[in-house]
Amino acid sequence: MWGSGNKSKGARSAKIETLVGRNTEITGDVKFKGGMHVDGTVRGNVLADGDNCVISVSQHGVIEGDVKVPHIVLDGTVTGDVYSRERLELEAHAKVNGDVYYNLVEMAVGASVNGKMVHKPAEKPLLLEKGGNQPNQSRPADRDRGAQSAGGAEQRGREGQGRFEPGTQSRDGKVSGSQ
Repeated sequence: MWGSGNKSKGARSAKIETLVGRNTEITGDVKFKGGMHVDGTVRGNVLADGDNCVISVSQHGVIEGDVKVPHIVLDGTVTGDVYSRERLELEAHAKVNGDVYYNLVEMAVGASVNGKMVHKPAEKPLLLEKGGNQPNQSRPADRDRGAQSAGGAEQRGREGQGRFEPGTQSRDGKVSGSQ
């Protein structure tokens, strides 16, 4: 009923509470909660009132203004800036004439953006949300250099890196003797 039938995961999770039909034109800003579907034209900014809001714009939908919604599924046209805190899905017929600010983007072949695409990561890093704050873990680059980490304290310092002391092995495998 709403389009091609292949609904995205995010669009399925929100109940469509606001519908702009194909022969409908709205002039002025629109603020909504929950889910919104646009088949017609909105001449004004579209703003979500909540964190779990979703907007879907069909192939025939047009928005002339900024769109500020956490989850956006776009297959129509937006003339204005697009702000998506969570996920932005640009389908094959999507056209954005403005800048795009996103956390996560999925872009199909055929979609176009005439403006800047600016990555705005989530406010909280995912590692801190899932596993707690663990700042003392060694990084893979440290392990590659041979640094060992136990509870955040390196067992071997880096003060000698770059210099070759007598009796040590250089990076090319040669052993220098003591004097």
